[in-house]
Amino acid sequence: MPSERNTDVQELADAVRRGSPRAVARLISLAEDAAAVPGRGGVLRHVMAALAVGASGPSRARVIGLTGAPGVGKSTTTNMLIAGLRGRGHRVGVLAVDPSSPFTGGALLGDRVRMRDHGTDPDVFIRSMSSRGRLGGLAWAAPQALRVLAAAGYDVILLETVGVGQIEVDIARLADTTVVLLAPGMGDDVQTAKAGILEIADVFVVNKADHDGAQATIRELRRMTSLAKGPWRPPTVPTVATRGDGADDLLTALDDHAAHLEKSGEDHRRRLTRAREEIENAALAQLRSRFTDLHGDRLDALARQLLTGEVDLYTAADDIIATILRIRPEINRF
Repeated sequence: MPSERNTDVQELADAVRRGSPRAVARLISLAEDAAAVPGRGGVLRHVMAALAVGASGPSRARVIGLTGAPGVGKSTTTNMLIAGLRGRGHRVGVLAVDPSSPFTGGALLGDRVRMRDHGTDPDVFIRSMSSRGRLGGLAWAAPQALRVLAAAGYDVILLETVGVGQIEVDIARLADTTVVLLAPGMGDDVQTAKAGILEIADVFVVNKADHDGAQATIRELRRMTSLAKGPWRPPTVPTVATRGDGADDLLTALDDHAAHLEKSGEDHRRRLTRAREEIENAALAQLRSRFTDLHGDRLDALARQLLTGEVDLYTAADDIIATILRIRPEINRF
């Protein structure tokens, strides 16, 4: 007989498929909490299992990542893209990944404060997510949130993140198309691209293109991308997002890249790679959960033996792994 929790999660999943914004928000919160708080993984497992039944997964949703240094206008550009995509009839989901509060773990910036223009549109869902302090700033629960949004019928999902650390790599792994934003006068704009962003950028955007130095930045980026190897050379699109200038050109660049991915077969390869990484991450999360569930006595005993030289580090680790593998997995725990 299904438990009350299972019934509740299934009802939420059904509501998500009907496009309920409240249900979408709640399921994303459950996934986010389960990723950060030990002991709540069971809810995450139930949520994802419920969404998987009869669903085609996130393969039908197009994921566009936007990243760049603070101050380049990511949120303004996202706002501009929402307007353009809605004008084409798309239902748009937005995940804005913000720095975590050191006290609450929550996102410091609110959803509607950043993109108020679309707050009342029933076909736009905007959600801020906490980075939870993970390397690169990308929320651990973001892949699950993408699946939730896809299940709710949002056919384009914009994933905006803090542009620090290894975030560019995180974005490239989750997005079908990665947009790297730069702005003139930031000091290290093109140098940042030279340092490695070129390898993961599918489209460059030079925002604030009406500022001094913009044309020089655009010329340098185009010179760099002209030397790129491979069938796709990232275009450089000038924009003034506050005015909506360049919106059509950016949408065209995104469409061109989507067509390239489909024609070359790279689209399938990228999604297959992401699916493999999701499985790997889920397996590692379950192992971490089982490790957390171990009684501290055994670990303390091994620690004492390691200090006294009775066991070596790898033997102690083997002992813990063997203990974990002896634990019978319980479907409701993870």
